[in-house]
Amino acid sequence: MFGEMSHEMEVEVPASEAWDLFGTLRIGKLVVNLKHLFQSVELVDGDGGVGTILELTFAPGIPGLTSYKEKFTKIDNENRIKETEVVEGGLLDMGFTLYRIHFQVFEKGEASCSVKSTIEYELPNELAANASLVSIDPLVMIFDLAKEHLLSLHGNTKPPAVS
Repeated sequence: MFGEMSHEMEVEVPASEAWDLFGTLRIGKLVVNLKHLFQSVELVDGDGGVGTILELTFAPGIPGLTSYKEKFTKIDNENRIKETEVVEGGLLDMGFTLYRIHFQVFEKGEASCSVKSTIEYELPNELAANASLVSIDPLVMIFDLAKEHLLSLHGNTKPPAVS
């Protein structure tokens, strides 16, 4: 069984600034501010380029999940595309054979852009019920935090609270 879901947000900053956050390791440093979701994000291997591996550890209380490792499988700076795949743990431990997140930053104007993420997943048909474990909500929270952070750099909002 194959499935996907997407989320898109617009933000009033240049696409290059949004890409500098989403296309690099900087997004991982921001994600740890979501203490109710993640306990830590650690660099396992790499420098932020293709092949980089991060280990994300969930906050205590996330049912059935403790941590996972994701690998940067595609980084296209020209088209502002980044893909990551879970390579260990997380939903793979629940029978998923693929869990990929695709980010793309689109220029909307000189000082405006859109950031889109798509989750793609596969799992055996006999485990189709586990598809209900996939949710776009954590990405929406990450996007909201990223938007707040990017806007704060332009003085449009206060910086996100660091907990």
